[in-house]
Amino acid sequence: MLGLMERAKVRLYVDQPLGQGQTVPLDRDHANYLFNVMRMGVGDAVALFNGRDGEWRTEVVQANKRAGVLACQGLSAPQGEVPDLWLIFAPIKKARTDFIVEKAAEMGARRILPVLTEFTNSERVRVDRLQAHCVEAAEQCGGTYVPEVAEPVKLDALLADWDPARQLMFCDESLAGGSSALSGVVAGQPWAILIGPEGGFSEGERKRLRALPFAHPVSLGPRILRADTAAVAAMALWQDCLGDWS
Repeated sequence: MLGLMERAKVRLYVDQPLGQGQTVPLDRDHANYLFNVMRMGVGDAVALFNGRDGEWRTEVVQANKRAGVLACQGLSAPQGEVPDLWLIFAPIKKARTDFIVEKAAEMGARRILPVLTEFTNSERVRVDRLQAHCVEAAEQCGGTYVPEVAEPVKLDALLADWDPARQLMFCDESLAGGSSALSGVVAGQPWAILIGPEGGFSEGERKRLRALPFAHPVSLGPRILRADTAAVAAMALWQDCLGDWS
């Protein structure tokens, strides 16, 4: 794209407006990372994005151990759009839940929803910590969009308020070894992917999901996958068939 500046290697997410001539004050954490960890100083280039205004190449104009100021020089990448895809998953152990959220952010989810099922074995979810993982993933992967992490909700309540215009890819472990094709669907619709807990869906949950007109049960291959592996496999399958990988 003509007119874009060279992208800086160090990237940071900020919750502030970005634009030509805009100055951005740094909080203590960002200042510590840039000036103490990365050993950057006045005149060095930093890429900033806020999820709205694209990525901007900025220059350090003030630097000290606890604060600093960056000045926007020019746009280095336009604001990227991601497909209207939600990832819905039952929380599992802390490190593996973190993995799911990080990979969902890297792979192009627009919204991430922890859901409580009958067999969910880890109901403690710190949304602020998971949101921070989304930010870190976007910083690392070069993305300009940071997905929202929603508060946990029970599966029954989520389905009761579901918009039927949003299609649901229901990853059913009982179908292992069967077809993984998303048959009879078209690109461009809003979608969600549902990953169950380590213990799988209950028979009642599976029966309800299969009865929904907007739900599409799929297999993720010949073996039953762990929940964190299933989330990555399902997103890859959907992106390849219907998303921005195809």
